[in-house]
Amino acid sequence: MLIVEMLSTGDEVLHGQIIDTNAAWLADCFFQQGIPLHSRTTVGDSLDSLVTTFLERSLHADVIIVNGGLGPTSDDLSALAAAKAAGVSLIEHPEWIAEMERYFTARGREMPVTNRKQAMLPANAELIDNPVGTACGFSLYLNDCWLFFTPGVPSEFKVMVNEQIIPRLRQKFILPESPLCLRLTCFGRSESSLARQFDALKLPKECVLGYRSSMPIIELKLTGPASQRDEMEKVWQVIKAGVGDNKVFEGTEGLGAVVGKKLKQKHLSVVTHEQFSAGLLYWTLNAAGAPIMDGNIAMPVEGDLNLANLIQTAKNNTTQSDSEIGLVIGEYHNGDLSLALSTPTGSYAQRVKYLPHHHSELEKQQVSVMLMLDMLSRWLDSRPIMGNYEWLDQTDIIEMSLR
Repeated sequence: MLIVEMLSTGDEVLHGQIIDTNAAWLADCFFQQGIPLHSRTTVGDSLDSLVTTFLERSLHADVIIVNGGLGPTSDDLSALAAAKAAGVSLIEHPEWIAEMERYFTARGREMPVTNRKQAMLPANAELIDNPVGTACGFSLYLNDCWLFFTPGVPSEFKVMVNEQIIPRLRQKFILPESPLCLRLTCFGRSESSLARQFDALKLPKECVLGYRSSMPIIELKLTGPASQRDEMEKVWQVIKAGVGDNKVFEGTEGLGAVVGKKLKQKHLSVVTHEQFSAGLLYWTLNAAGAPIMDGNIAMPVEGDLNLANLIQTAKNNTTQSDSEIGLVIGEYHNGDLSLALSTPTGSYAQRVKYLPHHHSELEKQQVSVMLMLDMLSRWLDSRPIMGNYEWLDQTDIIEMSLR
């Protein structure tokens, strides 16, 4: 089995000052290519630590993707550390200086002298092109391990992985077939109840059922060899039936994107009015490209949880045409949250009791947005508007057949 590892560098990554999105992206990218990462390591901007880690991990891995530390500043140490670990010197590569000069000239600028450092690479390195930045990637062998050194800038990193590194790996190694991963996201269930329901399922050989909780949703993933597709599909149907009405979408698009597509198919648009969610509903729909006519944020009116008033607000925020839908998230007060939906065929509102003392304000807002999107999605699918949620108590419901 090919052992592939990732090594992220930088004090800002090690100390949690930035989120290592490159590591998450690479893990998913390589998984889709049939070469899941064996492990991930993070090292700060310490020359000794980098050299030690390169030498140590190269004894265990076949391939290591090193990310970061190729910039022009003094704390960018990956090239120097690689040279020391390999026992070679750094040499200047005139061809990369020429590439950087072209890069700056195309932008009407003169190349700073400090950028020459980015052309100083280990003597035994193979240069790897970076068509969108000045950090030259490179590779070398250490203890029979193939190390690839990549820039930390996400746009540069992703291009280098897709266009340079993956083709090299495919040329050298016979890579396994990409695994099959079936995914669905549910809302209103707890991870423990799902586990009780599905952990006893007999899965096809080499298949794994996993749960990923990301407040306020839970994703179920059935992963296994593509050769087991038929058997996996049979089990997947059982899982989908078991999740039932709490399934909000399959795949990885997100409920905002799914709802947006349905709205476009039906030539509908929405108007949002938010108190507790403070614009998060509008942002979620807008980021997914959903058709939004307008959105506004209102000051909370503490204790005003009258559902009839909320429905009237939903109506008032639309032109009450057959192509507009009003979405209202009211105030959250003493654990009570109210929402209203005004559609061309009727208006609906519900109040739920939600008292998660350990959840942040943002997590509570995310719950309110998911509830609103679930109501809208249900209406678009001609399903019952109000769902059943294990950890929410529906204390009041209003349904009006005509808007």
